[in-house]
Amino acid sequence: MMTDTKPLIEINQQAISLLYKELGVVDAVRFLKQFTQGYGNYTKEREVLFANHSLDTIVNEIKNMRKMTQPNIHGRT
Repeated sequence: MMTDTKPLIEINQQAISLLYKELGVVDAVRFLKQFTQGYGNYTKEREVLFANHSLDTIVNEIKNMRKMTQPNIHGRT
């Protein structure tokens, strides 16, 4: 039995559409990301990004950012 083959781009689009439908967008993207290699050299970038920051400084910055972005569920400011 001989069938015409679809172009690879069409198969990819159909597969991604099915993933979105079955898993939802967030989980489909998480699934697809495991197959990408990414780019750059995070080890070198990290040395530059955090060169003048201590661990305590970084942790405090994260806590402050979370405070600013989390909704106030207790009605207090």
